[in-house]
Amino acid sequence: MTTVKLQNLDCANCAGKIEKRLNELDELSNVKLNFATSTLSFEQKSEKNLLDKIENEIQKIEKQVLIIKDETKKQRTFWELLNKKLLLITIISIILTFISYNYVSNKNLQLILYVTAYLLVGRDVIFQAIKNIKNGKVFDEHFLMSIATIGAFALGEYVEGIAVMLFYQIGEMFQAVAVNNSRDNINALIDIKPEFANVKEGENIIQKTPENVKIGDTILVKVGEKVPVDGILLSKKCSFDTSTITGEFKPKTINENEELISGYINISNASYIKVKSLYKDSTIAKIVELIENAASKKASAEKFISKFAAVYTPIVVIFAVLLSTLPPLFIQGAVFTDWIERGLIFLVISCPCALVVSVPLSFFSAIGAISKRGVLVKGANYVEKLTEIRNIVFDKTGTLTHGVFEVTDIKSKLLPEDELLKLAAYSESFSTHPIALSIVKAYGKEIDLKHIITHEEFGGMGIKAIVDNKEVLIGNTKLLTKFNIQHDDVKENLSAILIAIDNVFAGYIVVDDIIKTEAKSIISELKKLNINKTYMLTGDKKEVALNVATALGIDEVKYELLPQEKLTYFEKIKKQTNQPTAFVGDGINDAPTLANADLGIAMGGIGSDLAVKSADIILLNDNIQSIVDAIKISKKTKTIVYQNIAFIMIVKIGFLFLGAGAIIGMKEAIFADVGVALLAIFNSMRILRMIKEK
Repeated sequence: MTTVKLQNLDCANCAGKIEKRLNELDELSNVKLNFATSTLSFEQKSEKNLLDKIENEIQKIEKQVLIIKDETKKQRTFWELLNKKLLLITIISIILTFISYNYVSNKNLQLILYVTAYLLVGRDVIFQAIKNIKNGKVFDEHFLMSIATIGAFALGEYVEGIAVMLFYQIGEMFQAVAVNNSRDNINALIDIKPEFANVKEGENIIQKTPENVKIGDTILVKVGEKVPVDGILLSKKCSFDTSTITGEFKPKTINENEELISGYINISNASYIKVKSLYKDSTIAKIVELIENAASKKASAEKFISKFAAVYTPIVVIFAVLLSTLPPLFIQGAVFTDWIERGLIFLVISCPCALVVSVPLSFFSAIGAISKRGVLVKGANYVEKLTEIRNIVFDKTGTLTHGVFEVTDIKSKLLPEDELLKLAAYSESFSTHPIALSIVKAYGKEIDLKHIITHEEFGGMGIKAIVDNKEVLIGNTKLLTKFNIQHDDVKENLSAILIAIDNVFAGYIVVDDIIKTEAKSIISELKKLNINKTYMLTGDKKEVALNVATALGIDEVKYELLPQEKLTYFEKIKKQTNQPTAFVGDGINDAPTLANADLGIAMGGIGSDLAVKSADIILLNDNIQSIVDAIKISKKTKTIVYQNIAFIMIVKIGFLFLGAGAIIGMKEAIFADVGVALLAIFNSMRILRMIKEK
């Protein structure tokens, strides 16, 4: 897949035409044009460079749109965004019109100056309309403006015809600035790609693009620089700012020989890193790709607007023709010129650009804002889906709990607690089970293997070992029962690991998977966001599952489930509730359920291809509080989208009636087109403010 950036793409309607035209080329396939980010992606069927041909095809539809060869990512000023050539032409046209109207008395010379002024400012619009008609694309803003202004000239309203084109071009100029400023703001939010990598070659440091770094290279990351590719830390220790990935400034210390992912920012000392993956396979590249592709999955509101615009414009044109021709035939005293002017005003008002531009920008602004909270949304359709979810099903381990076991209590009957812990740690030292590892970690000292004489594991029960000539049994109730050892009833300790020494019950160690702090408040917050019911599905035993569910206020829980059983129960929940239901899991064991959910939300694990493929939304920061943030932003976005649609349609319909009744003129009609579009764009940009609202 090849991706290029376009410049001067200010018309969403034109973007759709460009995408359609490029998909018709035999040399290209899977062409997608993201208007919100001005990004064109496509697959080539041949090896030759097709960029010049692609650019030529684009310019047949929209002459000023170019492929950016050397992209700069700085935020541009108003003056930089302004089309200076069009501004100059507009000023000259205004001057010519002013001189002709006020100081020229010769009718022929006056007409020449009027036509010159008109062609200066309207030439591109007319030529584009003619070109589109030749290509079978009639009903667009170029056609509407051309007919309206040429009609005004035909009626002898020269100044009005020029004024309409002037207002239109000025409005388009400011709309282009607003669109591109919005685009810069959105791109700034998702601009997380490192610009360069300092590669060590011999004794020299060579600066390369991340794409040119090879596996096995050693790179230097200085303080303040981003890690360009995934790698292994060669230096002793270094701290990194993870906010690019997680959405929050949370320093993370990486030790020597530990893995670290691209996108982290070095905040402590210059460090060397050994590259373990190519840039295209690194974490940061996957995130950038997913964000850039997100707009290709349109929300239903966007799809509706695209279909609506395709039908709406021709219908309004037909009404304009009828308005211009029928009343003079049936109304006594009606003059054709008056009604033709009303029809022309009708045409100007009808342009659907405001809708076509503002709706996609709103959804992509939401994707950018949500990404700043450490949440990766894979499409605008999922932003909309977040507002529709009524039930949420959670996995337990790694989702509501940390998934890391810790020793929280030791009860000893025969030995000092530290001695009991030592014997337990030695007995568990050969096991890789998380509980065993937590016990060894709690012991915290080096294990001297010569003290372990024998070691035997009993599947699903525990371990028997001889440590320092003491026979140690460590495990669950089944293990002690197997060896006929009487023991205390420890049901109140849900994760108790029982220990017997020399066939005598010696006590127990409590190992718990700690509930996440943020999980304790999220359930109540979700209820306030119209989530009707919460569920928990887990493979853990009944007592542990009920304890966690009770602590968090989960409505319903299913326990002791195998991975495939989770999917079965999830499908039952969907069928019973008959409402949109989301599933939140770790993205690996829960992949089948994530893939089948109305909305699959994976906890972190961006490095896992399974998580990326299965989930619709990925919480890069592993913080389920981000689900609440994402829902709030999505609801705000949906409100703004429908505000824009309602505002635009009310203004347009109202102005159409006013225009038909000759109550308003061309200047007001221009406001109903470009003025409304500008207001809708500014309203859409309010979504970006939610980044600061924590």
